[in-house]
Amino acid sequence: MAIHTEQLQQIIEEKLKPVVKKVDEQAYYAEEYILALSEAGFFNSTGKDTATILQDEAAVVRETAKVCMTTAFCVWCHLAALTYLRNSRNEYLKQQILPKLEQGELLGATGLSNPMKYYSRLEKLHLSAEQTADGYIINGVLPAVSNLGKRHYFGAIADVGDREVMVLVSTAAPGLELKEKVGFIGVNGSATYTCKFENVFISKSFVIAEDGKSFCDIIRPTFIYYQVPLGTGVIAAAAEGIQKVKAKQNGCNDYLQVQATELCANYNRINAELTEVASSLTLKDIVDIRLQAVHDTLQAVQANMIHNGSAGYIAGSVASRKLREAYFFANLTPTVRHLEKLKANLTE
Repeated sequence: MAIHTEQLQQIIEEKLKPVVKKVDEQAYYAEEYILALSEAGFFNSTGKDTATILQDEAAVVRETAKVCMTTAFCVWCHLAALTYLRNSRNEYLKQQILPKLEQGELLGATGLSNPMKYYSRLEKLHLSAEQTADGYIINGVLPAVSNLGKRHYFGAIADVGDREVMVLVSTAAPGLELKEKVGFIGVNGSATYTCKFENVFISKSFVIAEDGKSFCDIIRPTFIYYQVPLGTGVIAAAAEGIQKVKAKQNGCNDYLQVQATELCANYNRINAELTEVASSLTLKDIVDIRLQAVHDTLQAVQANMIHNGSAGYIAGSVASRKLREAYFFANLTPTVRHLEKLKANLTE
């Protein structure tokens, strides 16, 4: 790993750990933490090959998720935006916007939940676009886009008629209305908004790809790859939670079927698989890993709750937060049912 582990842990200690309960209970958005990571160079891709970028940035997601998966999810949203621009043929975006996103002058979000489902025939596309001489005029509503704020950009895909276009949208774009969404059982601190487009103009300079479907085929494996460490971080936290209560009720937890050693073995296996596929990433490989990671994560948090007993059911307990985070991981696009469909289609 090329990342500076000690520096990462110091940023986690200073910028993330003090606000974790605030994130979970007050929908606090830990923007300062993501900015600190950016400014420290953790998203800088200059001089790195693809495999190194994937592994280094996955490690940032994983270590963040050990402490707060909501904030790790926000980091993933930012990485998704970086992935779009790194793979775009638009030199303006690559030369002018990407460096600002990597260095923290700007922050990014994904906006592709609906299109990803659309391309798997799970939903209709929510945005439509009219092409003009200078760009596109977009209308429609995206129900939920996370990791948004004043300095943020997000990807979006709209139906042009004979194809779909993918664009980069500023949260400050005229005609774009944001309405905050809270009230989730978890991930309230993910800065999630409904985004309503009313004749939002996007210039040619901010077109990521003229063929949205082909572009999604390119970025989808990386999009999913960066999600897996959300799960491994939670697995590690669950294993730690089990170890902390090992002596509870005279060591009676030793009789429980699932122990921390099994969780650690799953954690190590998934990390090894991510390392193995990083140099030749395919959709089939990463879908299998992501799907198994969901089941391993759900097993881990359930075991942690059982080991903690009644203490885990107290509002604000770490064990209950990890449980809620895991259920979000299972329902993050691509969801378990979406992954199962992808897996079936890829093996036909």
